[in-house]
Amino acid sequence: MTATGDTRPGARQARAVVVGGGIGGLTAALALHLRGWRVTVLERARELKPVGAGISLAPNAQRALDVVGLGDEIRSLAAWTGDGGLLTPKGRWLSRADPGLAAERFGRSLVLLHRATLIEKLAARLPADIVRTASGARLADAGDPGDPARPARVVTPQGDLEAELVVGADGIHSAVRGALFPEHPGIAYSGFTTWRVLVPPLGRPFVQHETWGPGRLWGTHPFADGTIYAYAAAMLPPGRTAADGDERAELRRLYGSWHDPIPAILDAVEPGGVLRHDVHHIAEPLPAFHRGRVALLGDAAHAMAPTLGQGGNQAIEDAVVLAHHAAPDAAPDLAGYTRARQPRTAMIARRAMTVSRVNMLGNRPGIALRNGVIRAAGLVGPTLMLRGLDGIADWRPPQRRPHARDAVPGERV
Repeated sequence: MTATGDTRPGARQARAVVVGGGIGGLTAALALHLRGWRVTVLERARELKPVGAGISLAPNAQRALDVVGLGDEIRSLAAWTGDGGLLTPKGRWLSRADPGLAAERFGRSLVLLHRATLIEKLAARLPADIVRTASGARLADAGDPGDPARPARVVTPQGDLEAELVVGADGIHSAVRGALFPEHPGIAYSGFTTWRVLVPPLGRPFVQHETWGPGRLWGTHPFADGTIYAYAAAMLPPGRTAADGDERAELRRLYGSWHDPIPAILDAVEPGGVLRHDVHHIAEPLPAFHRGRVALLGDAAHAMAPTLGQGGNQAIEDAVVLAHHAAPDAAPDLAGYTRARQPRTAMIARRAMTVSRVNMLGNRPGIALRNGVIRAAGLVGPTLMLRGLDGIADWRPPQRRPHARDAVPGERV
Protein backbone atom coordinates (compact mmCIF):
# COMPACT_ATOMS: atom_id res chain seq x y z
CA MET A 1 0.00 0.00 0.00
CA THR A 2 1.89 3.04 -1.23
CA ALA A 3 1.23 6.76 -0.81
CA THR A 4 2.85 9.74 -2.45
CA GLY A 5 3.67 13.21 -1.19
CA ASP A 6 1.71 14.91 -3.98
CA THR A 7 -1.46 16.62 -2.66
CA ARG A 8 -2.58 18.26 -5.92
CA PRO A 9 -6.23 17.66 -6.93
CA GLY A 10 -6.67 14.02 -7.80
CA ALA A 11 -3.46 12.95 -6.09
CA ARG A 12 -3.35 10.64 -3.09
CA GLN A 13 -2.78 12.03 0.36
CA ALA A 14 0.67 11.78 1.86
CA ARG A 15 0.67 8.86 4.25
CA ALA A 16 2.02 8.62 7.80
CA VAL A 17 2.27 5.47 9.90
CA VAL A 18 2.48 5.89 13.66
CA VAL A 19 3.90 2.90 15.53
CA GLY A 20 2.45 3.01 19.05
CA GLY A 21 -0.95 4.10 20.32
CA GLY A 22 0.07 5.77 23.57
CA ILE A 23 -0.28 9.44 24.45
CA GLY A 24 2.54 10.61 22.18
CA GLY A 25 1.52 8.42 19.26
CA LEU A 26 -2.14 9.46 19.36
CA THR A 27 -1.26 13.13 19.73
CA ALA A 28 1.03 12.84 16.71
CA ALA A 29 -1.68 11.05 14.75
CA LEU A 30 -4.19 13.79 15.55
CA ALA A 31 -1.77 16.61 14.75
CA LEU A 32 -0.77 15.02 11.44
CA HIS A 33 -4.39 14.27 10.57
CA LEU A 34 -5.28 17.93 11.11
CA ARG A 35 -2.45 18.92 8.77
CA GLY A 36 -3.89 16.77 6.00
CA TRP A 37 -1.94 13.52 6.31
CA ARG A 38 -3.53 10.13 5.82
CA VAL A 39 -2.59 8.46 9.12
CA THR A 40 -2.55 4.88 10.35
CA VAL A 41 -1.79 4.06 14.01
CA LEU A 42 -0.46 0.59 14.76
CA GLU A 43 -0.84 -0.48 18.41
CA ARG A 44 0.40 -3.86 19.60
CA ALA A 45 -2.06 -4.10 22.52
CA ARG A 46 -5.63 -5.30 22.00
CA GLU A 47 -7.11 -2.05 23.31
CA LEU A 48 -6.10 1.54 23.92
CA LYS A 49 -6.28 1.38 27.69
CA PRO A 50 -3.22 2.17 29.81
CA VAL A 51 -3.29 0.53 33.22
CA GLY A 52 -3.83 2.31 36.53
CA ALA A 53 -1.86 5.52 36.26
CA GLY A 54 -2.34 9.25 36.30
CA ILE A 55 -0.63 11.96 34.34
CA SER A 56 0.09 15.49 35.44
CA LEU A 57 -0.20 17.91 32.54
CA ALA A 58 1.92 20.99 33.00
CA PRO A 59 1.15 24.26 31.17
CA ASN A 60 3.58 23.35 28.38
CA ALA A 61 1.65 20.16 27.50
CA GLN A 62 -1.67 21.95 27.83
CA ARG A 63 -0.53 24.50 25.25
CA ALA A 64 0.43 21.65 22.93
CA LEU A 65 -3.03 20.12 23.38
CA ASP A 66 -4.54 23.53 22.57
CA VAL A 67 -2.87 23.24 19.16
CA VAL A 68 -4.91 20.11 18.35
CA GLY A 69 -8.10 21.55 19.84
CA LEU A 70 -8.18 19.42 22.98
CA GLY A 71 -6.84 21.70 25.71
CA ASP A 72 -10.10 23.14 27.02
CA GLU A 73 -11.81 19.75 27.14
CA ILE A 74 -8.95 18.19 29.06
CA ARG A 75 -8.80 21.08 31.52
CA SER A 76 -12.52 20.69 32.17
CA LEU A 77 -11.95 17.05 33.21
CA ALA A 78 -8.92 17.68 35.35
CA ALA A 79 -8.71 17.00 39.04
CA TRP A 80 -8.76 19.88 41.46
CA THR A 81 -5.24 21.02 42.20
CA GLY A 82 -5.79 22.85 45.47
CA ASP A 83 -3.45 23.51 48.33
CA GLY A 84 -0.86 20.88 49.05
CA GLY A 85 2.86 20.65 49.29
CA LEU A 86 5.91 18.76 50.40
CA LEU A 87 6.06 16.83 53.68
CA THR A 88 8.43 14.70 55.75
CA PRO A 89 7.39 11.11 56.61
CA LYS A 90 6.20 12.34 60.04
CA GLY A 91 3.90 14.86 58.39
CA ARG A 92 5.94 18.00 58.95
CA TRP A 93 5.64 20.60 56.21
CA LEU A 94 8.73 21.37 54.17
CA SER A 95 6.92 23.68 51.75
CA ARG A 96 3.37 24.47 50.70
CA ALA A 97 2.10 24.69 47.14
CA ASP A 98 -0.11 27.47 45.84
CA PRO A 99 -1.71 26.66 42.47
CA GLY A 100 -2.49 30.32 41.98
CA LEU A 101 1.18 31.19 41.99
CA ALA A 102 1.93 28.47 39.43
CA ALA A 103 -0.82 29.83 37.18
CA GLU A 104 0.50 33.35 37.62
CA ARG A 105 4.05 32.31 36.75
CA PHE A 106 3.32 29.92 33.87
CA GLY A 107 -0.11 30.97 32.66
CA ARG A 108 -1.90 27.84 33.87
CA SER A 109 -1.96 25.43 36.79
CA LEU A 110 -0.95 21.78 36.69
CA VAL A 111 -3.86 19.42 36.04
CA LEU A 112 -4.11 15.74 36.89
CA LEU A 113 -6.22 13.07 35.21
CA HIS A 114 -6.16 9.39 34.41
CA ARG A 115 -3.99 8.44 31.45
CA ALA A 116 -6.87 6.36 30.11
CA THR A 117 -9.04 9.48 29.99
CA LEU A 118 -6.49 11.36 27.92
CA ILE A 119 -6.09 8.37 25.59
CA GLU A 120 -9.86 8.16 25.17
CA LYS A 121 -10.19 11.85 24.31
CA LEU A 122 -7.34 11.76 21.80
CA ALA A 123 -8.71 8.65 20.09
CA ALA A 124 -12.21 10.16 19.91
CA ARG A 125 -10.87 13.01 17.75
CA LEU A 126 -9.51 10.57 15.15
CA PRO A 127 -11.49 8.91 12.34
CA ALA A 128 -12.60 5.44 13.37
CA ASP A 129 -10.45 3.60 10.84
CA ILE A 130 -7.14 5.23 11.80
CA VAL A 131 -6.23 3.11 14.83
CA ARG A 132 -5.44 -0.60 14.42
CA THR A 133 -5.10 -2.47 17.70
CA ALA A 134 -3.55 -5.93 18.12
CA SER A 135 -1.25 -4.91 15.28
CA GLY A 136 2.45 -5.35 15.88
CA ALA A 137 4.82 -3.56 13.54
CA ARG A 138 8.42 -3.87 12.38
CA LEU A 139 10.34 -1.18 10.55
CA ALA A 140 11.77 -2.87 7.45
CA ASP A 141 13.10 0.20 5.61
CA ALA A 142 13.60 3.75 6.91
CA GLY A 143 13.23 5.08 3.37
CA ASP A 144 15.05 7.92 1.66
CA PRO A 145 13.56 11.45 1.83
CA GLY A 146 15.60 12.41 -1.24
CA ASP A 147 14.13 9.62 -3.35
CA PRO A 148 10.36 9.78 -4.02
CA ALA A 149 10.48 6.15 -5.16
CA ARG A 150 11.74 4.96 -1.76
CA PRO A 151 9.18 5.47 1.00
CA ALA A 152 9.60 3.98 4.45
CA ARG A 153 8.19 0.48 4.86
CA VAL A 154 6.59 -1.11 7.93
CA VAL A 155 5.75 -4.82 8.15
CA THR A 156 2.54 -5.81 9.96
CA PRO A 157 0.61 -9.10 10.29
CA GLN A 158 -1.95 -7.63 7.89
CA GLY A 159 0.63 -6.72 5.25
CA ASP A 160 3.29 -4.13 4.50
CA LEU A 161 2.61 -0.39 4.71
CA GLU A 162 4.61 2.23 2.82
CA ALA A 163 4.59 5.87 3.85
CA GLU A 164 6.33 9.21 3.46
CA LEU A 165 6.60 9.41 7.24
CA VAL A 166 6.86 6.79 9.98
CA VAL A 167 6.62 7.90 13.60
CA GLY A 168 8.25 5.66 16.20
CA ALA A 169 6.14 6.20 19.33
CA ASP A 170 6.58 2.69 20.66
CA GLY A 171 7.86 3.49 24.11
CA ILE A 172 10.95 2.98 26.19
CA HIS A 173 11.77 -0.43 24.66
CA SER A 174 11.26 0.96 21.15
CA ALA A 175 11.91 -1.52 18.36
CA VAL A 176 11.84 1.38 15.89
CA ARG A 177 14.68 3.07 17.77
CA GLY A 178 16.64 -0.17 17.73
CA ALA A 179 16.17 -0.48 13.97
CA LEU A 180 17.26 3.12 13.33
CA PHE A 181 20.22 3.17 15.71
CA PRO A 182 21.37 -0.42 16.33
CA GLU A 183 24.72 0.85 17.63
CA HIS A 184 23.12 2.86 20.46
CA PRO A 185 23.44 1.28 23.94
CA GLY A 186 19.76 1.81 24.71
CA ILE A 187 18.28 2.38 28.14
CA ALA A 188 19.98 2.39 31.56
CA TYR A 189 18.63 1.76 35.04
CA SER A 190 17.87 5.04 36.82
CA GLY A 191 18.58 3.67 40.29
CA PHE A 192 15.05 3.36 41.65
CA THR A 193 11.80 1.48 41.29
CA THR A 194 8.25 2.86 41.38
CA TRP A 195 4.81 1.70 42.47
CA ARG A 196 1.42 3.11 41.41
CA VAL A 197 -2.02 2.49 42.89
CA LEU A 198 -5.59 3.69 42.39
CA VAL A 199 -8.04 3.46 45.29
CA PRO A 200 -11.67 4.60 45.78
CA PRO A 201 -12.40 7.89 47.59
CA LEU A 202 -11.51 7.78 51.27
CA GLY A 203 -14.69 9.61 52.28
CA ARG A 204 -12.82 12.42 54.00
CA PRO A 205 -10.76 15.38 52.85
CA PHE A 206 -6.98 15.26 52.71
CA VAL A 207 -4.22 17.44 51.37
CA GLN A 208 -2.56 16.33 48.18
CA HIS A 209 1.12 16.01 48.78
CA GLU A 210 4.49 14.55 47.99
CA THR A 211 6.52 13.16 50.88
CA TRP A 212 10.28 12.71 50.85
CA GLY A 213 11.95 10.17 53.13
CA PRO A 214 15.39 8.53 53.20
CA GLY A 215 15.86 6.99 49.77
CA ARG A 216 12.08 6.98 49.25
CA LEU A 217 9.17 9.19 48.26
CA TRP A 218 5.38 9.01 48.18
CA GLY A 219 2.79 11.13 46.34
CA THR A 220 -0.99 11.32 46.85
CA HIS A 221 -3.34 13.09 44.42
CA PRO A 222 -7.11 12.91 43.80
CA PHE A 223 -8.80 12.63 40.42
CA ALA A 224 -11.88 14.74 39.71
CA ASP A 225 -14.22 11.88 40.68
CA GLY A 226 -12.52 11.43 44.05
CA THR A 227 -10.50 8.38 43.05
CA ILE A 228 -7.07 8.59 44.63
CA TYR A 229 -3.93 8.16 42.60
CA ALA A 230 -0.81 7.45 44.63
CA TYR A 231 2.73 6.68 43.61
CA ALA A 232 5.89 5.70 45.44
CA ALA A 233 9.56 5.35 44.59
CA ALA A 234 12.56 3.86 46.35
CA MET A 235 16.25 3.50 45.65
CA LEU A 236 16.64 -0.26 45.16
CA PRO A 237 18.67 -2.62 42.97
CA PRO A 238 16.92 -3.50 39.70
CA GLY A 239 14.98 -6.69 39.14
CA ARG A 240 13.62 -7.13 42.63
CA THR A 241 10.05 -8.14 43.43
CA ALA A 242 8.20 -8.40 46.72
CA ALA A 243 8.33 -11.63 48.70
CA ASP A 244 5.52 -13.95 47.53
CA GLY A 245 4.63 -11.32 44.94
CA ASP A 246 2.73 -9.26 47.56
CA GLU A 247 3.54 -5.68 46.59
CA ARG A 248 0.97 -4.36 49.10
CA ALA A 249 3.03 -5.87 51.91
CA GLU A 250 6.18 -4.35 50.41
CA LEU A 251 4.54 -0.91 50.37
CA ARG A 252 3.36 -1.31 53.97
CA ARG A 253 6.90 -2.23 54.99
CA LEU A 254 8.37 0.83 53.30
CA TYR A 255 5.62 3.41 53.90
CA GLY A 256 3.16 2.04 56.46
CA SER A 257 4.56 4.18 59.29
CA TRP A 258 4.42 7.41 57.30
CA HIS A 259 1.89 10.16 57.93
CA ASP A 260 -1.85 10.12 57.23
CA PRO A 261 -3.44 9.38 54.71
CA ILE A 262 -0.73 6.98 53.48
CA PRO A 263 -1.67 4.06 55.79
CA ALA A 264 -5.35 4.47 54.90
CA ILE A 265 -4.53 4.40 51.19
CA LEU A 266 -2.48 1.24 51.64
CA ASP A 267 -5.40 -0.39 53.48
CA ALA A 268 -7.69 0.45 50.55
CA VAL A 269 -5.50 -1.10 47.85
CA GLU A 270 -7.14 -4.14 46.26
CA PRO A 271 -5.18 -7.41 45.89
CA GLY A 272 -3.26 -7.22 42.65
CA GLY A 273 -3.86 -3.47 42.53
CA VAL A 274 -0.20 -2.40 42.70
CA LEU A 275 1.86 -1.69 39.59
CA ARG A 276 5.61 -1.94 40.08
CA HIS A 277 8.25 -0.95 37.54
CA ASP A 278 11.97 -0.38 37.61
CA VAL A 279 12.72 3.05 36.15
CA HIS A 280 15.00 3.34 33.13
CA HIS A 281 16.13 6.26 31.03
CA ILE A 282 18.22 6.97 27.94
CA ALA A 283 21.50 8.01 29.54
CA GLU A 284 23.40 8.49 26.26
CA PRO A 285 21.38 10.78 23.96
CA LEU A 286 20.61 9.51 20.49
CA PRO A 287 22.60 11.06 17.62
CA ALA A 288 19.29 12.34 16.20
CA PHE A 289 15.55 11.86 16.60
CA HIS A 290 15.21 10.83 12.96
CA ARG A 291 16.77 8.80 10.19
CA GLY A 292 15.51 8.54 6.64
CA ARG A 293 11.74 9.08 6.66
CA VAL A 294 11.36 7.98 10.30
CA ALA A 295 11.03 10.17 13.40
CA LEU A 296 11.09 9.11 17.04
CA LEU A 297 9.14 10.75 19.84
CA GLY A 298 8.41 10.36 23.54
CA ASP A 299 10.15 7.59 25.46
CA ALA A 300 11.37 6.07 22.21
CA ALA A 301 13.51 9.19 21.70
CA HIS A 302 14.34 10.47 25.18
CA ALA A 303 13.07 8.28 28.02
CA MET A 304 13.61 10.20 31.25
CA ALA A 305 13.15 9.80 34.99
CA PRO A 306 9.60 10.70 36.14
CA THR A 307 10.73 13.06 38.91
CA LEU A 308 9.71 16.21 37.02
CA GLY A 309 6.50 14.65 35.69
CA GLN A 310 7.56 15.56 32.15
CA GLY A 311 7.75 12.23 30.30
CA GLY A 312 4.24 12.32 28.85
CA ASN A 313 4.32 16.10 28.60
CA GLN A 314 7.38 15.97 26.38
CA ALA A 315 5.82 13.31 24.17
CA ILE A 316 2.86 15.65 23.60
CA GLU A 317 5.23 18.50 22.77
CA ASP A 318 7.15 16.23 20.37
CA ALA A 319 3.96 15.37 18.55
CA VAL A 320 2.86 18.92 17.74
CA VAL A 321 6.40 20.01 16.86
CA LEU A 322 6.78 17.05 14.51
CA ALA A 323 3.50 17.97 12.80
CA HIS A 324 4.72 21.56 12.55
CA HIS A 325 7.71 20.29 10.54
CA ALA A 326 5.61 17.94 8.40
CA ALA A 327 3.72 19.76 5.68
CA PRO A 328 1.82 17.13 3.66
CA ASP A 329 2.82 18.57 0.29
CA ALA A 330 6.59 18.44 0.82
CA ALA A 331 9.16 16.16 2.40
CA PRO A 332 8.91 16.49 6.22
CA ASP A 333 11.73 18.53 7.73
CA LEU A 334 12.84 15.85 10.16
CA ALA A 335 16.24 17.47 10.68
CA GLY A 336 14.38 20.58 11.80
CA TYR A 337 12.36 18.44 14.20
CA THR A 338 15.55 17.00 15.71
CA ARG A 339 17.05 20.50 16.08
CA ALA A 340 13.90 21.73 17.80
CA ARG A 341 13.47 18.83 20.21
CA GLN A 342 16.82 17.24 21.02
CA PRO A 343 18.43 20.03 23.09
CA ARG A 344 15.26 20.72 25.07
CA THR A 345 14.50 17.11 25.96
CA ALA A 346 18.15 16.45 26.86
CA MET A 347 18.07 19.41 29.25
CA ILE A 348 14.86 18.19 30.90
CA ALA A 349 16.15 14.62 31.18
CA ARG A 350 19.33 15.84 32.91
CA ARG A 351 17.31 17.98 35.28
CA ALA A 352 14.98 15.08 36.09
CA MET A 353 17.93 12.88 37.06
CA THR A 354 19.32 15.64 39.26
CA VAL A 355 15.97 16.02 41.01
CA SER A 356 15.76 12.26 41.59
CA ARG A 357 19.11 12.34 43.38
CA VAL A 358 17.95 15.22 45.57
CA ASN A 359 14.48 14.01 46.53
CA MET A 360 15.62 10.47 47.32
CA LEU A 361 18.77 11.21 49.28
CA GLY A 362 19.61 8.40 51.68
CA ASN A 363 22.14 9.90 54.10
CA ARG A 364 20.97 11.87 57.13
CA PRO A 365 23.35 14.85 56.81
CA GLY A 366 22.34 15.32 53.19
CA ILE A 367 18.64 15.04 54.05
CA ALA A 368 18.98 17.59 56.87
CA LEU A 369 20.76 20.03 54.55
CA ARG A 370 18.23 19.53 51.77
CA ASN A 371 15.23 19.99 54.05
CA GLY A 372 16.76 23.11 55.58
CA VAL A 373 17.27 24.64 52.16
CA ILE A 374 13.68 23.83 51.15
CA ARG A 375 12.26 25.37 54.34
CA ALA A 376 14.39 28.47 53.88
CA ALA A 377 13.26 28.79 50.27
CA GLY A 378 9.66 28.63 51.44
CA LEU A 379 10.27 31.44 53.91
CA VAL A 380 11.82 33.60 51.20
CA GLY A 381 8.80 33.07 48.96
CA PRO A 382 6.80 30.21 47.43
CA THR A 383 7.71 31.31 43.91
CA LEU A 384 11.32 30.29 44.58
CA MET A 385 10.22 26.65 44.59
CA LEU A 386 8.59 27.08 41.18
CA ARG A 387 11.83 28.07 39.50
CA GLY A 388 12.63 24.42 38.91
CA LEU A 389 10.03 24.50 36.14
CA ASP A 390 11.38 27.65 34.51
CA GLY A 391 12.30 26.89 30.93
CA ILE A 392 9.96 23.86 31.00
CA ALA A 393 6.40 24.84 31.92
CA ASP A 394 6.65 28.16 30.08
CA TRP A 395 7.24 26.50 26.68
CA ARG A 396 4.98 27.55 23.81
CA PRO A 397 4.33 25.68 20.54
CA PRO A 398 5.89 26.89 17.30
CA GLN A 399 3.71 29.12 15.16
CA ARG A 400 3.21 29.02 11.43
CA ARG A 401 1.22 30.85 8.81
CA PRO A 402 -2.20 29.40 7.91
CA HIS A 403 -2.08 27.16 4.86
CA ALA A 404 -4.89 26.81 2.35
CA ARG A 405 -4.59 23.02 2.43
CA ASP A 406 -4.97 22.69 6.21
CA ALA A 407 -7.59 20.13 7.20
CA VAL A 408 -8.99 22.42 9.88
CA PRO A 409 -8.56 26.14 9.13
CA GLY A 410 -7.25 28.08 12.09
CA GLU A 411 -5.58 25.14 13.87
CA ARG A 412 -2.06 26.11 14.90
CA VAL A 413 -0.39 22.83 14.05
